Amino acid sequence: MRILHFSDLHLGVETHGRVDPSTGLHTRVRDFVRSLGFLCSVAIEEAVDLVLFTGDLYKNCDPTPTHQREFATQVRALQRAGIPLVMIVGNHDLPAAFGKATSLDIFATLEVEGTRVVRTPQMVTVPTASGPLQVAGLPWPSRHNLRAHESYKDLSQEETTRAIEQICTAQIEEFACLREPESPAILAGHLAASAATYSGSERSALIGSDPTFLTGVLANSAFDYVALGHVHRFQDLNPTATPPVVYAGSIERVDFSEENEEKGFCLVEIAQVEEGGWKSSYEFVPTPARRFVTVAVDAENQRDPTAAVVAAIKSESIADAVVRLQYTVARDAKPVDAAALHTALSSAHWVAGIQPQVAAEVRERRAAVTGDLDLADALDRYIANNPGLADHRHKLHACALELEQARLTDDREISG
Repeated sequence: MRILHFSDLHLGVETHGRVDPSTGLHTRVRDFVRSLGFLCSVAIEEAVDLVLFTGDLYKNCDPTPTHQREFATQVRALQRAGIPLVMIVGNHDLPAAFGKATSLDIFATLEVEGTRVVRTPQMVTVPTASGPLQVAGLPWPSRHNLRAHESYKDLSQEETTRAIEQICTAQIEEFACLREPESPAILAGHLAASAATYSGSERSALIGSDPTFLTGVLANSAFDYVALGHVHRFQDLNPTATPPVVYAGSIERVDFSEENEEKGFCLVEIAQVEEGGWKSSYEFVPTPARRFVTVAVDAENQRDPTAAVVAAIKSESIADAVVRLQYTVARDAKPVDAAALHTALSSAHWVAGIQPQVAAEVRERRAAVTGDLDLADALDRYIANNPGLADHRHKLHACALELEQARLTDDREISG
């Protein structure tokens, strides 16, 4: 049995691009649709038995009709190929108010053939071309839903978070008890794992607020594969044991915090083993995601900073990428030619920013001149604080000696 696992589409992100007048679509929306189309074409070419999406379909819970149309077009291609689709609700799919529809509910309401939306924790059996597959679905555990219950409404935020963790842990154990050994089973959830490596785009939302789960809780041996969403970086949290606990990551970059991350999805294969039971393996497949490139240049010591920055830009592969330029120049450097920089950056898809910085002035520590020093030492320290006087050191010492002798002579005459 073969499954395509992907997550965190975030369709509708429109930063770092422009509206294409020929289509009316924002170029970044086209990027996300392109990666989604690539994913669906692979699913069809590989004749997978199921496409499993683990949450965060759109950038928020109120997608525009255009964004809904673009996703529905891809769902239709899967439907025509006879490939079922299971979608787990993520935190970006949930409305802020309890009781309102999620951004995925439209597919369940329309009863789109072969498409199932998991909005509440449930164990479902999906018929596929290779036989039944059990999917234990665990959508994003919203505190709004928990606080709607009388027993939990007065809890503090920290107490609510701990309660959610306990409830979800118990739910996973219940799923494990419901699993039938005759067919393979997957645990699919939109959750935050404590051992995961987060991208900058989702890290800020996790600090001290979201419920998190230990790998040991997620890696329940009752399941043959654990498919996770919410973290944008592809990773296996259980690489040396079974089952694999895999964040497929996002299929398109959101911002520069994901600049160096490869984007893609997982092709999962679950096979029956001779001694009974099932074993899974997976392959990560990169998508044609838009590249993000930071060009950082230190031109502080360059006689011609414009030429240095332009040369650095030309040495980078910026064609069709989202690019930001950061360069440093000396405080007294001649102005950088902005037009030359824009010309050098013209092959980029989008210039996210040009960020000049003037090098900080280095202040040398001055030698202290105190009253307890003799004249020669005091003069040496004064010269050290004024490097322009270094060439006149001997003459200044001679003059100082004459003044010192004259002062001593005057003192003797006065005392006599």
